[in-house]
Amino acid sequence: MRRLRTQAGLTQEQMAERSGVSVRTIRRLETGKAADHRLGTVNLLADALDLGAEDRRQLAAVLAPAHPSPIPLQGKVNGDSSGPFEPEPESEPEPEPEPESEPEPESEVDRVLAGAAAELAREVGRRWQKEEEQRRVHDPFPLPVRWNRAPARLTDHAENIQRLPPGVRPEPMEPAGDLRSVAEAYRGIPSGRLVILGRAGSGKSIMAIRLVLDLLGGSGPDRSRRVPVIFGVGAWDATAVALRDWLVDLLLRDYPHLARRTPGGSTLAAALVDAGLILPVLDGFDEIAEGLRQEALEALNATSLPLVLTSRAGEYAEAVSAARAPLVWAAGIELAGLTPDDLSAYLSRTARPAAQGGRAPGGDGGEGGEALWDSVLEVLRSGKDAAGGRLAEVLSTPLMIALARTMYSEAPGRDPAELLDAGRFPTASSLEDHLLAGFVPTVYRPRVAERAATGDPDRDRRQDRRDRDRRRNWDPDRARHWLGHLAHHLVRLDRDRHDLAWWQIGESLPRSTRVLTVALVSALCVAVSDWAVVLLVAPITPGEALVQGAVVGPVGGLAFGCFYAAMAAFGGGSFAPSQVRLRLRGRTDGIGRRPVRTFTDRFAAVVPGGFVMGIGCACAFALQRALYEGRSLTDPALVEALLINMLVLGLIFSSAAGLVFGLLAALETPLDVGSAATPAGLLSANRATVYRQVLVIVPVLTLAIALGGGLVVRLLAGVLGPLSWKLPEGLVIGAVGGLGGGLSYALCFTAWGQWLIFSRLLLPLTGKLPWSPEDFLDDAYRRGVLRRSGAVYQFRHVRLQHHLGHTYRRRQGNYTPATFPMPPR
Repeated sequence: MRRLRTQAGLTQEQMAERSGVSVRTIRRLETGKAADHRLGTVNLLADALDLGAEDRRQLAAVLAPAHPSPIPLQGKVNGDSSGPFEPEPESEPEPEPEPESEPEPESEVDRVLAGAAAELAREVGRRWQKEEEQRRVHDPFPLPVRWNRAPARLTDHAENIQRLPPGVRPEPMEPAGDLRSVAEAYRGIPSGRLVILGRAGSGKSIMAIRLVLDLLGGSGPDRSRRVPVIFGVGAWDATAVALRDWLVDLLLRDYPHLARRTPGGSTLAAALVDAGLILPVLDGFDEIAEGLRQEALEALNATSLPLVLTSRAGEYAEAVSAARAPLVWAAGIELAGLTPDDLSAYLSRTARPAAQGGRAPGGDGGEGGEALWDSVLEVLRSGKDAAGGRLAEVLSTPLMIALARTMYSEAPGRDPAELLDAGRFPTASSLEDHLLAGFVPTVYRPRVAERAATGDPDRDRRQDRRDRDRRRNWDPDRARHWLGHLAHHLVRLDRDRHDLAWWQIGESLPRSTRVLTVALVSALCVAVSDWAVVLLVAPITPGEALVQGAVVGPVGGLAFGCFYAAMAAFGGGSFAPSQVRLRLRGRTDGIGRRPVRTFTDRFAAVVPGGFVMGIGCACAFALQRALYEGRSLTDPALVEALLINMLVLGLIFSSAAGLVFGLLAALETPLDVGSAATPAGLLSANRATVYRQVLVIVPVLTLAIALGGGLVVRLLAGVLGPLSWKLPEGLVIGAVGGLGGGLSYALCFTAWGQWLIFSRLLLPLTGKLPWSPEDFLDDAYRRGVLRRSGAVYQFRHVRLQHHLGHTYRRRQGNYTPATFPMPPR
């Protein structure tokens, strides 16, 4: 039924109008919730679709299977009044209403998805409501961001947008609107596809946020069941990752609780996307690498998924020209610039009298703002001065207005009249650079924190200490240097990244530095573990124990360093944060249905690391024997023993590690919805997960090595000859391996561990980050330099990111501007 209606180019409403059958009945027919319908209903539907003989026969067989064949249907067949069917004995001009039937019970999958969608909608609304408040969109009032219809060449035909059959005239779309009406305009688009265009800083992201919040808060047609979710599309490589998989990955990153399994076995994130319950709001199409935009647009055109896309107009037009088609079925709107009247109404109310040294005459808060901005606004309104024209052009976007507000309305002692200095700012570009360059020093100007006054002196002191720790007076120059390093870190040879993820900041260090650090940290972990275990339980002298640890540690560190280097060479040197936590008591309903593949994947992932650890342990034993027994490393007997030990210990350690980490998956459960609402929340959740993993890994891996070693030795003894593995010795080796391997894994092969050794230790040592980077990032967010997008930070605007990164690179001693040869004449 759905196929036939789609072929006819009809919506359910249009088909209901043609046939006289209710939309509710048509929906029940297409979803299979009712069968064996009245002949009159079938006849009306066939006539409305103008079906041929074969299609009528198939439709009757599906909708009225209980009736004898052939089923008489009236009407013309392919334009012929005489068809293969006998006329119906009773003609029913109107179908009798079907008796109300009890709704079929909702399946378990439907209930799970409905609950997950509702939970996701609440979380999306909460996060973006807070983000809108953080961006001060409503202070003092929302800027009047207006839109007009996009140029026709950048949108599809109106008939396609409204999904009309041939010959039906489309309804005209609203010609213009503003921030408040964008959701209403979107609800009026039958295809559910909209492109929001505008120049850099024109408010596209703000409009996307407002659209999401209004869709979540309002009611609309059936597609309102979809949860609108904002995705930063700039990092998508359509040539490497399918759109569906990319959406699922980002949902899991930003909402880790969606890693829970449905009764069908897939994650909630995948199930929501596959069920069409997600409305992707793809923000920043222009931020996709230039060579990938055409592929991205073609990938979007290959789907019928309702979506919203934001982009700068020029970049989108280039992609449309390259792909020879706009986003199919998509309507388009383009944001208009702000006028001098808009600036006058807004800027005059951003400069509070109290911020300008007292109240304005007359006691009206607006007069204080006028006193600060009146000379500038007068020039802008007149439109006669060239400098005023340049400034009006620059301040026609919300981004530049926000920068000007921060620099002049909120910072004492600054006069905005300097923006009209034609000698200092001869071009619009120089004005924009000035506003971008002055933003960070302005927001990081020293501030004196007010004391808490709760009446409890001890409580006030503790609160004051927490406030000082949370909002430090960072030095403006150092803050700009650190932010510049982070902006530079996001630059890649092929494209810019915009997601500032805490688990990827360590990648700003050279790969050789990271490999060396992993080797040193692993060597220290193994050496300390060996000393702690051997000195406590082994019957050897302290000197021999110290030498043994000094030998085992570097060899183990070298083995782990080589393993990490191999991973880094194939792009695996950075680890994403775990989407799960450990639950040692009980399980959550609906989560435990993990396939056997989960265990095998985890087993296969850690087996190479365990084998490397076993090889390192064998080498350490051989070196220790050579030192204490005075034997040469080239002794054939020693070499033979080394090769056998490398194989045996490699199998012991790899099988034990694979078993332990595979079984560890049975204790994992997805994070709660609120535990990863922010980057700091995800960091805290991963720190707790790593702690619990170490508490489980160390004792279980110790026993697995000790007991599994005996089994492996028995199995190989018949092939390799006599082998010895006594339980006390096995426990010692297992304890060293369990403690050393567990600590090395936690510090070098988890997202939190790499954050600790790279971002909290090495980068501050080199002066590229402060000693408390998490506090600095959170403070930068509170000051408005960064914004949050799920589990990651982003710079307030890509132009600010590029400005800070370029300034940072120019200050480096080895900076050399790029040069390009002149083309031949």
